[in-house]
Amino acid sequence: MLTAHDLACVRGDRTLFSGIEFSLAPGEWLHVQGENGAGKTSLLRILASLSPPAAGEIRWHGRSIRELGADYRAQLIFLGHHGAVKEEFSPLENLLFAAHLDEVPLCRQEAQAALAAFGLRGREDLPVRFLSAGQKRRALLARLAVRRACLWILDEPFTALDVKAVAMLSALIERHLAQGGIVVLTSHQSMPLPKGKALSL
Repeated sequence: MLTAHDLACVRGDRTLFSGIEFSLAPGEWLHVQGENGAGKTSLLRILASLSPPAAGEIRWHGRSIRELGADYRAQLIFLGHHGAVKEEFSPLENLLFAAHLDEVPLCRQEAQAALAAFGLRGREDLPVRFLSAGQKRRALLARLAVRRACLWILDEPFTALDVKAVAMLSALIERHLAQGGIVVLTSHQSMPLPKGKALSL
């Protein structure tokens, strides 16, 4: 279970949010909503243990993520709004490199299959700089197919995706939830998935 207790975020002299409380059990997901600048990305970075909150605490299975440290981070995957893909690498090289950083065993054939599932068959070896914005996004999202993490934290994952890719990602998220995973995401789109909760900033 992922729980947030009285979370607050301050940037400079401005309080972006305070008093944030929620709990997510296995199979549940949270849709974080709000205007640009409301603090959605900041909240996701706090949940991913990339930034500390100004106040409050996050607990994973009842224990503070500050205490859990690397053990907590090993159980999550965070995909930011601005995709962390290296432009000079191919989608295949990016995926293999990400798996290496995540300490996830991944062979070339498995990586190619994941990229093909995201519509990148035939483009696996092209430098990312030659891909469209949607294809770059697909190359990043392929990590979800190979990274076995309980908690997915996704910042605007549907950005730049076409209708087919949106349906594919929605099905992947639904399967993750059905298997007992937890998802926190931001999106300007409505999400027709079961057991969803909404949080407005």
